[in-house]
Amino acid sequence: MTSEQTPVPEETVGPRPRRLTYAAALAALEGLALFVGGVWMLVAGFTGDPDNRETGVTGGITVIVLALLPLLAARGLLGRRSWSRGPAVITQILALPVAYNLLQADSVAIPAGIVLAVVAVTALVLLVNAETTRALGIRGPGNAGGAEK
Repeated sequence: MTSEQTPVPEETVGPRPRRLTYAAALAALEGLALFVGGVWMLVAGFTGDPDNRETGVTGGITVIVLALLPLLAARGLLGRRSWSRGPAVITQILALPVAYNLLQADSVAIPAGIVLAVVAVTALVLLVNAETTRALGIRGPGNAGGAEK
């Protein structure tokens, strides 16, 4: 079935709401940060201590692959794909414990934890906003349509 044959819900017609654009930007920012961190771990794994090479390389590849989740979600949000909100919300929920752990450190990681917590909470608020939900064509429970009482 092509996109010409697929009906577009009324809610998704018109300009993209700013909240949806901001949520996509935050998800893309997180994905980019994960990608950069994964590349850094990968390079450190190859150039670091030979005894820890396998751990660094495996960790770097894992983080690079994990970066795909928020990047794909950001692309879907920009394209107003309803499926994209799930991965974006999951990314924010997973970011909160990471932020908490960074805040428990006695180092430079504390500001990073603050930034990550603010970004994750802000993105969650933007993603569950009614305007965002309407723009993505997501209907709540009991509003699926098609089922008559």
